[in-house]
Amino acid sequence: MQLNDTVAAVITGGASGLGEATARALAAKGVKVAIFDLQDERGQAVAADIGGVFCKVDVTSEESVDAGFAKARDAHGQERILVCCAGTGNAIKTASRAKEDGSIKHFPLDAFNWLIQINLVGTFRCVAKAAAGMLTLSPLEDGERGAVVMTASVAAEDGQMGQAAYSASKGGVVGMTLPIARDLMGEGVRVNTILPGIFNTPLMLGAPQTVKDALAASVPFPKRLGDPREYANLALTMIENSYFNGEDVRLDGAIRMAPR
Repeated sequence: MQLNDTVAAVITGGASGLGEATARALAAKGVKVAIFDLQDERGQAVAADIGGVFCKVDVTSEESVDAGFAKARDAHGQERILVCCAGTGNAIKTASRAKEDGSIKHFPLDAFNWLIQINLVGTFRCVAKAAAGMLTLSPLEDGERGAVVMTASVAAEDGQMGQAAYSASKGGVVGMTLPIARDLMGEGVRVNTILPGIFNTPLMLGAPQTVKDALAASVPFPKRLGDPREYANLALTMIENSYFNGEDVRLDGAIRMAPR
């Protein structure tokens, strides 16, 4: 797919981190970008900076997602590109014993469900609605109508202690990549997923430098945290290369996460 000002894109989680880097990279190619995010002020600022449009969207809400797509399409037309970066995490053991009194507790199921709703169901909700819209488009040269990039995590394959919900949500994204690509193969819509390792995103901002240094040292090579622009570069490769389809690709400096 050629990226230029005839193409529209929607980026979920586009107000910061991996999503922001991807929104900026696409806009630099001339693509008309709509940002879906809950960070109102930050999202408005990024959208203004790249000449895009901001849509305040909660991916767990059907009505919110529908309103976001309506606003984006009203501004830019039907999107040919969807990049799903909206997501979050938590760290809670399946069952554990309190150090203070030895009392036993388990992972609260509402917290487990909350994470699944954002990372997995929220991703699928946006993909399904974007794909339905892409099917209304005329095909491009290669018979292509659109491209989707989803975001999982290396935790989908080697989740750490306390990451049962997070790993399940990201493993679900990996697991649905090929079936969705097969669902859409007759319509010329491609679907791929990136599994990022440890990236220097807003989730890392509050971590002490000693923690960041230790994480960087754990990466085989290069021994540093990933730059969101590197995620964006891979996302653009997946979008531009029309033979890239149905793949789950780790972007992690060859790291394999330890148990803790």
